[in-house]
Amino acid sequence: MATHQGEPHRALPALTSAGILTIDLSAIQANWRSIKARLAAHVSAGAVIKADAYGLGAAHVGPALYRAGCREFFVASLVEAREARSYLPNDARIIVLGGAQSGEEGEFIERDLTPVLFSLPALDRWRQACRAAGGPHPSALKIDTGMHRLGLTPAEVDQLLLEPAYLQECGIGLVMSHLACADEPEHPLNQEQLHRFEATADRLRVHLPDVRLSLANSSGVFLGPQWHFDLVRTGAFLYGFHPQPLLADTLPTDLVQPVLQLDLPVRQVREVSHGGTVGYGADARIEPKTRLAVVAGGYADGLNRLLGRQAVGIVGEHSTRVIGRISMDLTIFDISELPAHEAPAWIQVLNRELTVNHLTQSSGALGYEVLTSLGRRYQRRYLGGESG
Repeated sequence: MATHQGEPHRALPALTSAGILTIDLSAIQANWRSIKARLAAHVSAGAVIKADAYGLGAAHVGPALYRAGCREFFVASLVEAREARSYLPNDARIIVLGGAQSGEEGEFIERDLTPVLFSLPALDRWRQACRAAGGPHPSALKIDTGMHRLGLTPAEVDQLLLEPAYLQECGIGLVMSHLACADEPEHPLNQEQLHRFEATADRLRVHLPDVRLSLANSSGVFLGPQWHFDLVRTGAFLYGFHPQPLLADTLPTDLVQPVLQLDLPVRQVREVSHGGTVGYGADARIEPKTRLAVVAGGYADGLNRLLGRQAVGIVGEHSTRVIGRISMDLTIFDISELPAHEAPAWIQVLNRELTVNHLTQSSGALGYEVLTSLGRRYQRRYLGGESG
């Protein structure tokens, strides 16, 4: 990243009224390559870029991952898939996790999108659409192995196999499921889901001998090669999340590269002469001579869950804590420990040390929540991401 803890903010543009969110595309590429290096030669590493690449900008992240070698991309809906078609090359495979809703099937075929089919009615609609288009079009079949979210139940798989022609007519080239507890390696459900997936896949392969299989998300990759099959779906790891928080002490410290830096501009520095309270609710008291820095950025920008209960920011070599409630547009830091002559222009709340994983430990939020709650008011800078 251009600016780290202990470095001046010389790499930042002139002070603005908005925070600056710096996204390191080269780090995202490196994280994808790190996952790919853990896989056997026949196993592909797809990238999950749904929810605007977890809020980081899919139109930038997707092409950077393509340049790194990724060819399969997962989105949530037809709307996201349309956008992905506009910024990804034609040979990129776009797989829509939310499937094709009734009436969307024709557009999926026209745009060469791959729906995930997770119910018998969806399979029936897709079969009819393929027949109308003159033959099978690629799709993925999702089975439920214990998460009880989207996916065919065992009884529905039994019913499907009574008429196996469905499988060929629907162009099913991928069978997938989703792990519920992959970030807890000792959880018994991991093995249970693996065994259920293998058993169902064996039955389907009787009729689809060349079908590919996919079970592991980012954390699932680190459960072991048995979970890899033919395609893994990397999401959180790409964006700087540690894939196995419970094993953080036993895995390499540089396993995943941080991706984000967030700098907030200081709107006002003030010294409180008589003490008193700070912010809404008057629930934080300050002593006389306390120095405060008021920054642009509040809960409308995702800072309430991002910063959490142990809120901390960085100014050069110094750390500083939030005081008082975080409001919609503003957050207040106590900078009394800074040298008296120092009036910071920026306070940094995400960097290589204050990572997403670090912040989730203090806030109690999921890393996914942290990233997807970042507001749209930040100026965004993208670093790196070149090919090669």
